[in-house]
Amino acid sequence: MNHEDVWQTVLGDIELQISRPNFLTWLKNSQFLGKDEKDTGVALVGLPNNFAKEWVKSRYHKIILGSLRNIDGSIKNIDYVVVGANAKNPIAISVKKPKADNDVRPQSELIETRIDPKTNLNPRYDFKTFIVGSSNEMAYAAAQAVVKDVGKKYNPLFVYGGVGLGKTHLIQSIGNEIILAYKNQVSVLYVSSEKFINDVVQALRNKRMDDVKRKYRDIDVLIIDDIQFIGGKTATEQEFFYTFNTLYENNKQIIISSDRPPSAIPTLEERLRSRFEGGMIVDVVYPDYETRLAILKTKAKETGAVLDEKIMEQIAARVQKNIRELEGVLNKVVFYEQYKSGQIDNKKLEEIINEAVQVAPRNITPNDIVKTVAEFFEVPTADMTQRSRKQEVVEPRQIAMYLMREVLKMSYPHIGDRLGKRDHTTAIHACDKISKEISQNPGLNQKILLIKERLYKL
Repeated sequence: MNHEDVWQTVLGDIELQISRPNFLTWLKNSQFLGKDEKDTGVALVGLPNNFAKEWVKSRYHKIILGSLRNIDGSIKNIDYVVVGANAKNPIAISVKKPKADNDVRPQSELIETRIDPKTNLNPRYDFKTFIVGSSNEMAYAAAQAVVKDVGKKYNPLFVYGGVGLGKTHLIQSIGNEIILAYKNQVSVLYVSSEKFINDVVQALRNKRMDDVKRKYRDIDVLIIDDIQFIGGKTATEQEFFYTFNTLYENNKQIIISSDRPPSAIPTLEERLRSRFEGGMIVDVVYPDYETRLAILKTKAKETGAVLDEKIMEQIAARVQKNIRELEGVLNKVVFYEQYKSGQIDNKKLEEIINEAVQVAPRNITPNDIVKTVAEFFEVPTADMTQRSRKQEVVEPRQIAMYLMREVLKMSYPHIGDRLGKRDHTTAIHACDKISKEISQNPGLNQKILLIKERLYKL
């Protein structure tokens, strides 16, 4: 991968995490200049002027660094430099020049062609590149049904699942497929909830709510990502409620994604929750081994990388959390073999995988696990440690026991004691039961992985 290829990969990751206007405004003319020859742990990113440099450094440094480290784990920091032709004080830098590549397009052209300004859709998201497996086959089938009968079947379509499982890919694929199938006769708009919130706030400030109404109600298909973030924002919820009703009553298609089902968004207004639950709700769970391996092979083919089958099998077996982690490990392996011209061995592959696979922080306590599990299942924490045998408490308690064993390596007697002074045989039974069911029940596996995510953020 030359510098341009590295930066294209990074930008593709960043554009999914920030709003499109901010992406185009601040990163449109950015460049990856390679590594500083004096310190190879420092990456150099070029920006057109001092204002852009300071803004990007203060607002997007963490995102950019994380994306670069997904490709090259040796990068520890970033220096932002002004490289624009009109810069008052251009900075002299010493970097290795990228290999000449006459086929590489200017970065500005790349970004402009990546996103359709009318729809906000990314053309690289389509059904052909969406890998279907047991973890997402129902969501995929519902998505195809929507394309065939826009606005009439499965309206609204509500897709939920954990981070990095392909929800954005799927819902944008629906939009791109509709445009293709109906030859641009059906208008489509994709926005993040952050963009919708910002539009409503700006319109209220400038007293231009009619502009927002025209933008979101005069379309045939509205696709909104991460709807959970509008919960608790009264003005935004109200505007979305009226927008939803207008579109629905006119048989316009509404497609929504979230990290959880409507019933699990505590700050969401009841009337909105009712609207969402009136449509088709489908989940995308964590991919199984076969799906993960298929994703790796597809991504490798897209990048033109040729990797040993055993390497991809090892990655698929070890990286189980989500698709983004899979892509991150794949990018690092490809980078190591192509950019560093090094033959990857088992030791190096283990290092790369271990960097990507999330490890539990050392400061997690048994109380943290009990509290996190209770909050996830919305049961009183006190019930977890009491003798209650209510059905709604049994599963959370067993999961808490399993996590104490797996994450904290606690002894069975200790686990039983912490959860209501139960006998150690109860803890053994719970841990064995959950361990067996995880491999057979994708829904249970997803619950546990989501709880771990919350734990690791403590």
